Amino acid sequence: MRKRRIERPSVSEGYDRWSATYDATPNPLVALDRRVTLGALDPRRGERVLDAGCGTGAHLAALCQGGARVVGLDFSAGMLRVARRAAPAAGLARADLDRALPVRRAMFDAVLSALVSEHLNDLRRFFGEAFAALRRGGRLVFSAFHPELARAGIEANFEHEGTEYRLGAHAYTVADYLSHITGAGFRIVDCRDYRGDDRLVEEVPAATKYFGQPLLLLVRAERAA
Repeated sequence: MRKRRIERPSVSEGYDRWSATYDATPNPLVALDRRVTLGALDPRRGERVLDAGCGTGAHLAALCQGGARVVGLDFSAGMLRVARRAAPAAGLARADLDRALPVRRAMFDAVLSALVSEHLNDLRRFFGEAFAALRRGGRLVFSAFHPELARAGIEANFEHEGTEYRLGAHAYTVADYLSHITGAGFRIVDCRDYRGDDRLVEEVPAATKYFGQPLLLLVRAERAA
């Protein structure tokens, strides 16, 4: 049997390569995130929302359809090209989330960050920037690849033309995330785990191996009014 080839591109290069097939690739984590995260944000018509790590624009599209005024940031040019087609009304910019975000301070009613944190090198900087982007009384919704899986060595990966691309995952803990969120000035409103369940297995059969296991971490927080 021929051994599978494995490559480890940079994160931005990896997502550039994955962008064309990302939404067509069955992914239990993405499916679970798209089930619960936007509902936790509870977006309202006319709100300004920043999607930090917008990927292919699935959340952007839903936000625009609901009447929000949306800006999406991502470090992958390939992902942004897909997002432009998914959400043509959104403002988009390429940005490194480990650096200063290219947005005005105190501009947004809400910041969404979904499934990017395992690739961040500077959590303190990121949550500080998210806090600064929010107006007083604004809210943060943050979802993450569950730390228990990252610590077990599971990481973002995909296959293309016989090669498996592995994109890595920092083994942060729940405490790491919460301490950096509160350290930035936020008040934690809610923190919960979402596990693999029957609905997820029906939607993505590969989720069988995650049944009953924590798969997604979701945190809601707010900036004091």
